[in-house]
Formats: sequence, C-alpha cells, structure tokens
Amino acid sequence: MSDARGRRVGPLLAALLPGLLGLLAAGALLGSGRSLRVVVGAPLPVAVATVGLLVTAAALAGAALARGRRRAVAVAASAAERAGREDERAAHRRFLLRLDHEMKNPVTAMRAALPGVAPDRTLLDAGQARAYDTLEQQAVRLSGLVAELRKLAELETRPLDQEDVDLAQVVQDAVADLGDQAAASGVARTITVTLPRAPWPLPHVRGDADLLYLAVHNLVANALKFSPADSPVEVRGSDDDGVVVVEVADSGAGIPEHEQAAVFDELVRGEQARGIPGSGLGLALVRVVAQRHGGTVTLRSRPGQGTSARLRLPAV
Repeated sequence: MSDARGRRVGPLLAALLPGLLGLLAAGALLGSGRSLRVVVGAPLPVAVATVGLLVTAAALAGAALARGRRRAVAVAASAAERAGREDERAAHRRFLLRLDHEMKNPVTAMRAALPGVAPDRTLLDAGQARAYDTLEQQAVRLSGLVAELRKLAELETRPLDQEDVDLAQVVQDAVADLGDQAAASGVARTITVTLPRAPWPLPHVRGDADLLYLAVHNLVANALKFSPADSPVEVRGSDDDGVVVVEVADSGAGIPEHEQAAVFDELVRGEQARGIPGSGLGLALVRVVAQRHGGTVTLRSRPGQGTSARLRLPAV
C-alpha cells in the first residue's frame, strides 16, 4: 500500500475500530445465549456496542461530509478554471480587435499613398521598381492579415447558423475546390478522399456549413502547402461512437515536437514554414470553428514523415 493511500485509509480504520469492537462484544453476548434484556447483570458489552455503533455512524457521516467537501472544492476549482479561460479568451479577443483598429488606418494610408510616390512605375529604374513592388506587396499582406485577425476575433463571439450539415459533402466540396485551384495554377495534386458507406455513411453534424467548410478547406490547403507536389494528401472520414472525425494526412516535412503545441495559436509559423507564403492564422481559424461547434482539432506529426490533423465534431 502506498504512503498516500495509507494516510487516507488509516484514519478511517481508527474511527471504525471502536464500532467494530463494540459489535464483536455484542455478538459474543448474543452468542452466549443471553438475551439483550439481561443487561443489568452484564451492562458493559451492550454499552460498548452502543458507543461503538455511535462512533461508527459518526465516522461514516464524517467521511461522507469530507467527500462532499472534496467534491465541492473540485467543482469550484473547475468553475474557476473555466472562468479563467473565458476571461483569458475575452482579453485575447479585445487585443485582436484593438490590434485591428490600430493597424487598419495606417495600412490603408500606406496603400493609398503608394501610387502618389510613383504615378508611373515604368519611369522607375530596376532598383526603384523592386522597392516599389516590395512596398506594395507587403502593404497588401498587412491589409489581409488585419482582415484575418478581425475575422478571427469576430468568429469567437458571433452567433452561428444552426443547421443540419452533411460533413461528407463539405469535405468533397472543399477537396474539389482545392483540386481546381491547383490545376488552374498548373500543378496537379493527388487528393484521396475516403468516406464510409457501410454499414452507414458519415453522420451529419449541426452547425454553420460555411464555417465548417472553412475549417476543412484550411486543413486540406495546409496539407497541400507543406508537402511536396508529387506526394499524396489523404482525407479520411469516420464515425467514432457518435463523433464525426475528419482526418487530413500528408507526407510532408512534418512539425518538430517542440512546435506542435503552438501550431493552433495565432500568427505562429514554424521552422518548416519559412519561405512559404502564409499568415499563420489558418489553423487558428480551424481551432475556433471546432470549439464553437463543441468539437476539437488535434495534430500528430513526425519530422521527415508527415502530419495528420483530426477534426472531431459531435454527430447529430
């Protein structure tokens, strides 16, 4: 028996011991054939039994009270933790909205001023043209980043449409759209979709179809972005005991273990993402969409082998 377990059990046994001794004494009295009515001549065993029973009852009541207190403390701690997380999320939303407010006007002014700097780009020399293009590209990038941050902050609080959503169809639509985009860019990609048909198809979920499409689209787009053009991407659907699972797997560079805990945070870009266009907000949007629908998104990755992301949502 461990020390911790001994500390819990020892006091309870000590409290119950008088009651057990009393019960044994009463049993011996009854076993001798003497009636409990004959207590005048031998009052001690009955008295011990009575006191023992009272002590036992008190010990059991005390143990029950202690369990109740522990449960109350656990419930209060859980409620405090939830409140703390909600306060943290609220503060984070306020920060994102403030950041949007502070960045939006300067970025807009930068984009508006650029044409005035060089009304006719053809008159610039090669160095000036490169500098102008860099300014224009980064201003556009900042403008898009501000818009994405605002969308993320609003997404955590805005009311969601609640409708019956065929997630299998959402998956097929997202994959088809990304396949068309890849073909239009001249890079053919192989995306394999595996959805169950027997003994039943993928269950429906309840929620906002547009946001669920955005989540699946971002997961598949991420897999395509961070894996070689000649490697496959697999999308698999399954029903895990009332939970609909959409898994997106690739055979790309993978994510180092020390980065995996932060990939769903805003603006996080790992070592493998250097040189690849992106804002670092795609997976953060997936996380928020999953949470707003009562689900989760998790990730497993092995550097040099690939990554698997799982979106889990409660079935209807």
